Amino acid sequence: MSDAPVLVLAATGGQGRAVTEALLVRGARVRAMVRDPERSSGRRLADQGAELVAGSLSDRGRLAAAMDGVAGVFAYTTPFEAGLDAEVAQGQAIVAAAGEKGVPHLVFSSVAGAGQGSGVPHFDSKARIEAELALSTVPHTILGPTYFYDNALGGAERILAGMLDLPLPSERPLQQLARTDHGAFAAELLLNPGPYVGQRIELASDAPTPAQMAAALGAAVGREVRNVQVPLEEIGNPDMRAMWTFLNGPGYQADVHALHAAHPGIAWTSFAEWAESAFPGAH
Repeated sequence: MSDAPVLVLAATGGQGRAVTEALLVRGARVRAMVRDPERSSGRRLADQGAELVAGSLSDRGRLAAAMDGVAGVFAYTTPFEAGLDAEVAQGQAIVAAAGEKGVPHLVFSSVAGAGQGSGVPHFDSKARIEAELALSTVPHTILGPTYFYDNALGGAERILAGMLDLPLPSERPLQQLARTDHGAFAAELLLNPGPYVGQRIELASDAPTPAQMAAALGAAVGREVRNVQVPLEEIGNPDMRAMWTFLNGPGYQADVHALHAAHPGIAWTSFAEWAESAFPGAH
């Protein structure tokens, strides 16, 4: 299987793109599943050397066809387009297709904290998919990413205006992850699966407090950025309110020191480093 491609599902999404690019940098053959191969996001991956195939996470037939003859598969699911039940159905379709095709290794990107009884709906849906995988015959590894740095960009205008809004106390650490580190870690597993099959690994690059995040963002944008603690009751989306309630409570519990020591080849980008790259030329 050394010459077989690695399949990346939803390859133009944030996670999928990072994994695809990390694999291509390492010289791997990549088969990238996208909704529309003619869109510019897909064409960019093709220009980098990926083989494009059309399909969706809910289409078991297309998934199985894309998995034919692969060395491994990177998969993740989302509830944010069609809801939690649709996300679970995506996971079921992926697991069924992988079992049908005898995929030698599937890396499923779930979320840190799934299975902790968090009460967070989109954590629980991923826990249900993890349970499907555990019952299957598919050799697999589960990744549990923490909060992505890029989530801060949803408030980019506020940051540039000098405010970082987070529903956390200013001195409460928040374990977070750079997408590039996530992509590099997944690529490592896909290209060297042996030591990782059967494992569940939670991932974090750094654990800054909101006060530290605001200071790093201020340095990046060239002006003072003040942390503003948003009251939980002001979060209108019930799923997001449940997530921030969890993060104010037990929170993510990745063993960051042990993770970084065991994987020194990953950059483990600090929040400050990410902030500088996220706001280039802002000052």
